[in-house]
Amino acid sequence: MTAVPVPTLVPGTDLAAHRIWLDGEARRLLAFGVAAALPAGGAGYLDGEGRVDPSFGTQTWITARTVHSFSLGHLLGVPGAADVAAAALAGLHGTRAALRDDEHGGWFHAVSATDEPEVAAGKSAYDHAFVMLAGASATLSGIPGGRELLAEATTVYLERFWDDDAGRPVDTWDVAFEALDDYRGLNATMHSVEAMLTVADAVEDLAQAAAWRGRAARCAAFVVELAAGNDGRLPEHFGPDWTPDLELNKDRPGDQFKPYGATPGHGLEWARLLLHLEAALPDGAGADRLLPTAVALFDRAVADAWAADGADGFVYTTDWSGTPVVRTRMHWVLTEALATAAALYERTGEERFDRWYAVWWEYALAHLLDAERGSWHHELDPSNRPAATVWPGKPDIYHALQATLVPRLPLAPTFAAALRDGALR
Repeated sequence: MTAVPVPTLVPGTDLAAHRIWLDGEARRLLAFGVAAALPAGGAGYLDGEGRVDPSFGTQTWITARTVHSFSLGHLLGVPGAADVAAAALAGLHGTRAALRDDEHGGWFHAVSATDEPEVAAGKSAYDHAFVMLAGASATLSGIPGGRELLAEATTVYLERFWDDDAGRPVDTWDVAFEALDDYRGLNATMHSVEAMLTVADAVEDLAQAAAWRGRAARCAAFVVELAAGNDGRLPEHFGPDWTPDLELNKDRPGDQFKPYGATPGHGLEWARLLLHLEAALPDGAGADRLLPTAVALFDRAVADAWAADGADGFVYTTDWSGTPVVRTRMHWVLTEALATAAALYERTGEERFDRWYAVWWEYALAHLLDAERGSWHHELDPSNRPAATVWPGKPDIYHALQATLVPRLPLAPTFAAALRDGALR
């Protein structure tokens, strides 16, 4: 791998003034996201002005991420955050939970503005992983209904999505849970690991907590193998036996959830999750594999995607030789770069990670933070101008909010548990 020059800017993660600024940015994001809460329960997809866009209906992943984000906001002491979390949670659990499928169990992908379920999309591990995350974060932050949602979500996930033989989840069922699609995906696996680690911190039984961390570790072991076998570029799409399908969606490479090729942002996100997992496992279990893989994934993502076409910013996807395919800059990739650089600096103390962290905040301030209308631009074109080819509007605050927390929290426990325990720095 060609070495990428390390920038020389002044590091930022250790500066008390920077952490104060991060706290202000977290609160600015939460103030923008308040409008997502729907009176009838659930959370809406936000447009560029921070208004609910009814054309997207009410989506489970947006709703669950809103529960999670505002549960964290409540633990940060933000007035009204608990009310937003509770309103969003009401779309997932309780007597008016339109997203919950009372007939077949689990949660619809979305419902329309008139509460008509989106049946064609079926039931996905991606959505259900976020419902688990929502239930766990709501439980840890004391949001009413959180523990009940957690119990139901974990039951559905284990019964319908967890494949214990494979050690990772299946991806998508039809709405009645009768027909399982052959597709297997690393994206749903990644967000399952995120949820599993939070669930482990939220359940009261120690044996259950260990079991959830064990499942996360099995998923991570697969990623360690993939990274080693593909020079740090992670295949995203697989068949039913987990054979990689490296050509999937080559004809439509900018697909929202299944883009063609390698997704450097997911390499960065996996790197961070491997560090959280390592910190959560007893006695440093897996340190000989998890940390080196995290570093390799980080280095590959930076080498392939940062300023790959001559302009600053991370390209969205590359082919299997590292050549950019979709050159659009997604805000979530930059947030994961920030969070992973901070996590690697926390874990290793190597200043190169802190210097990259400083570079990427400079970039975010110059191009992504929307000081006028709030939140972050979710997508930029290759010239770093706001765009909307893949992600119109500013759907939710989940990724950006977490980027303000990783530098201020330990690697374990997970966000909500660490905030509950007073570990914020």
